Amino acid sequence: MDRQTSRVHSRTVEKAANDALLRRGVTLDEIAKIVFQMQIPYNKGLTMEHCVESIKSVLKKREMQHAILVGVELDELAEKKLLSEPLQQIVEADEGLFGVDETIALGSVYTYGSIAVTTFGHLDKNKIGIISKLDTKSGGGVHTFLDDLVGSIAACAASRLAHRTRDLEEANETFEDIAPEETAPETNIKGVRM
Repeated sequence: MDRQTSRVHSRTVEKAANDALLRRGVTLDEIAKIVFQMQIPYNKGLTMEHCVESIKSVLKKREMQHAILVGVELDELAEKKLLSEPLQQIVEADEGLFGVDETIALGSVYTYGSIAVTTFGHLDKNKIGIISKLDTKSGGGVHTFLDDLVGSIAACAASRLAHRTRDLEEANETFEDIAPEETAPETNIKGVRM
């Protein structure tokens, strides 16, 4: 089999990851609320739209997409009671000593540096916004992996904004001076598909 033809196209993976989040009731706006709360004290003029654009950039990363696909799949299999024991019981109960969920989420955070890692730790501990709702297991769903993945996405998006803040400061600008789509300056590079 030709390796080139056996690869899954980037757009297919990106769509599948985004669809998985939506299927589980997680919207970009819910994640953006977390990012906004984390970054507004440090960023004059920051809007929810800037936060959404940062999240969209994070969701274009293959590492994040793969983490979402694996985590959501495991949560859904646990809901259907399709995991073998004792893993089924461990995932379903989200046991405290089970750290695989955090490990998968943390792995995708490393791309965005130490600020993303520390922000992820803060979100994992304090369960802000939709992370808290997912962690409480309301409605009988299993979100053992999803709550950490949402924290990972939010931490990465917040880190992107923090780094963008530095760029803006050096240009004597703030988020008031840029449109939301300028939150991701790397998208203005020739050949980049949005």
